[in-house]
Amino acid sequence: MKRIARIARLTAGALALAVLAFFALAPTGRYLVRAAWAEGRILARARSIAALVRDSTTSAETRQKLELVLAARAFAADSVGLAAKRSFTTYSHIDHDTLVVVLSAAYRDRLSYKTWWFPIVGAVPYKGYFDVGDAKRAAAALEHDGFDAYLRPSSAFSTLGYLDDPLLSTTLGEDSVSLVNTVIHELTHNTFYAPGQAVFNESFANFVGTRGAEWFFASRGDSALVAESREDWARQKMLGRFWSRVYHSVDSAFKAHPASKEERLRAREIVFAGARERFAREVEPSLPGYDPQKPVQLHLDNASLMSRRMYRTGLDDFDAVFDKTNGKLPLAVRQIIALARSRPDDPYAAVHAYVSGSAETASQ
Repeated sequence: MKRIARIARLTAGALALAVLAFFALAPTGRYLVRAAWAEGRILARARSIAALVRDSTTSAETRQKLELVLAARAFAADSVGLAAKRSFTTYSHIDHDTLVVVLSAAYRDRLSYKTWWFPIVGAVPYKGYFDVGDAKRAAAALEHDGFDAYLRPSSAFSTLGYLDDPLLSTTLGEDSVSLVNTVIHELTHNTFYAPGQAVFNESFANFVGTRGAEWFFASRGDSALVAESREDWARQKMLGRFWSRVYHSVDSAFKAHPASKEERLRAREIVFAGARERFAREVEPSLPGYDPQKPVQLHLDNASLMSRRMYRTGLDDFDAVFDKTNGKLPLAVRQIIALARSRPDDPYAAVHAYVSGSAETASQ
């Protein structure tokens, strides 16, 4: 018995040393340590939203937004059927305007993401940085190694319900529609997250967040914000169709030149030039909410193209499921999750087959 106990202690010690070595030496380990430190600081600052609402020193504007968050959270749980857990029950102030800078990267001569592997979620095509300088250095290193790199700010993130995600001051600054959308979007991640399927996860959460915000404001009789939510969803779907078209055009251009990287790169630039012209001439002026005083200057490479599709892929199919359930969002959410679970390797294929009538109802 003593020999067995000694072996067990030695084994446990070896495992502990291996874990420490991973976090000290491996790039992913060091990244996770820094992220955990930043997350710890955020959680340490968290205060109860309910207490802040009752606090007489809280400004009227802040109180109104905090109450909106609590109402959206309750609606997401009670009406949409999402797993709210303890997310958005606390508030944490951030000392800057951007919470994280999200880095994504892609190969220049093929439509393939650079991915990073993390525990629980698996391979993901993006990486968040709490420090802007770290994000820029990582992007420069990837570009030096021959990748396209794309950086974008984000005001919120989700730990998928593993931690009690607080509402952040960077999110509280959003308008009412965006704020409610963000709450429902992030609680969708709490409810379902398909490992290794980041595009599906983000686009699905976009669908639930936007449709959920529309329903939320309709339940409150706020027709103006219902119209704003619908306009936002129409814009998202229109952009999704445009980016899908560009994506498939680039893919075809690459396939036309299988033997030459130089030819592939030249071909994609021709596609991108045409896409920029088409966007400015046809797409942007037709977008709901278009402001001619603020035209968009498109920078296009593989990383920016694929990042723009991250939240806007398959939106019409999600809406088709919504229509099949007679506009009942909780049924649509359950149906899409069931379909995704039936094809973990390709959830989009399962959803599309259901929409096109070539698959049985997955939830039955």
